[in-house]
Amino acid sequence: MKTIIFITITLFTNFVAAQKTLDTIYANEKKNVALFFPEPIRQGITGTPNFVFTYNREKEQYFGLLQATPGAESNLLTVTKTGKVYSYILKYKEQLPKLNYFLTAKESIGNERPPVFKQKPIVKLSERIDYFKKFSQHLLKSKYISLATKRKRGVKLQLQKMVYNASEVYLVLEIKNRSEIDFEVDCLNIYRVNGNKKRKASYQKLFIQPRYKYNMPNRVGVGKSQRLVYILPKFVLGDNEKLMIEIEESNGNRRLVLR
Repeated sequence: MKTIIFITITLFTNFVAAQKTLDTIYANEKKNVALFFPEPIRQGITGTPNFVFTYNREKEQYFGLLQATPGAESNLLTVTKTGKVYSYILKYKEQLPKLNYFLTAKESIGNERPPVFKQKPIVKLSERIDYFKKFSQHLLKSKYISLATKRKRGVKLQLQKMVYNASEVYLVLEIKNRSEIDFEVDCLNIYRVNGNKKRKASYQKLFIQPRYKYNMPNRVGVGKSQRLVYILPKFVLGDNEKLMIEIEESNGNRRLVLR
């Protein structure tokens, strides 16, 4: 009888120890919350769509960005390059107690079995870049129908194609300069926009990190035009979501926003 009681207590103690209480990370739609891991991120998944965790899937990086819209609490599961697993509870909060989280290896909840071919992603990356270039060249040679156009002060930004291929989305764009001044490109960014900007509580603007840019110019001269391709990770816009393309001039104040 004593032996049975002893075994039961031991098993219960081990069970409690295994159920580690997960730390909580707070996020909202107004600011980016940065999570810095001790190793490069290989995979990051959130439990519900009102939490979005973005990280560079092509180039190894140690940090990811978290944003959220109001809704039920969720969780974040992250796996690093060497297979260490990290798990956290996610909650929405108007006022964020913290914007940067520097995580340590001690916070890992366990290890994932390492992949069979560790070097395969490195080879695959170079192959993907070659494919990105070839498919982009094909798109620039093919016919198109303008999907959206924005003109401002002699500069035109046009979305000519949006093509889904494998795990990427290809955006064919054209910048045309009919002004009397060269247009020097500072940045061209793509966002997913949800809600109305006038209602800040429901407005969400999420940057989409491109996987590759083909034929991206630094400058578009007077009377010139430039067609280019932005390659993004595959996504599908929701019922209330829009795609926003924003381009800014580096040595001037011209800025075009295409929705």
